[in-house]
Amino acid sequence: MLDWIKNINKEYPDFWKDYLTKFETKPNKFVVLSTETSGLNPNKDVILSLGAFSVIDDSIVIKENFEAVLLQNKFLQDNGLSNEFIIESKMVKMPENEALETFINFIGNAILVGHHINFDIEMLNASLERLDCGRIKNEALDVDVMYRKLTDINDKQFSLDDLSEIYKIPKSDRSSSAEDAYRIGLLFLKLKSRLGIK
Repeated sequence: MLDWIKNINKEYPDFWKDYLTKFETKPNKFVVLSTETSGLNPNKDVILSLGAFSVIDDSIVIKENFEAVLLQNKFLQDNGLSNEFIIESKMVKMPENEALETFINFIGNAILVGHHINFDIEMLNASLERLDCGRIKNEALDVDVMYRKLTDINDKQFSLDDLSEIYKIPKSDRSSSAEDAYRIGLLFLKLKSRLGIK
């Protein structure tokens, strides 16, 4: 009972309060996103990188993007993991709190799109909890679910590579969260038109 009372009176960071006010209006864009994580457990693992693009009308807006490596030095040290990926990456490097604040400002009230998006959202929620924020409020669409709805397939999941092959979307040699977000964006545009999503 006391936890519940504490949550009602919780003082959120200013960027989170600003984010919550954005849901008073209807979303006018989609944001495709992809995360690269240290593992599959939102309670133990962390986001290593995050890539996202805006989709407005029927176009991926390349200049409206977010791409960052989240500096997770303590996590990597505590778990004996190499930070070679972070050192070698050409992406912008930001502390987790700064990256999340910038990302939340970027997405606003947009409808989020991803491949197995629920996992990305759970990872984001776990990171936001560390910043004393609430949970992501955005609506979300999953390109795998969209494809299965279109083809009436309920007994199988499709990887991002499977879907890219089906729709003849080339795979980059350099796999990154931003590259994956771009591929998800291309898939989304194809599926969106076939499903009649406005």
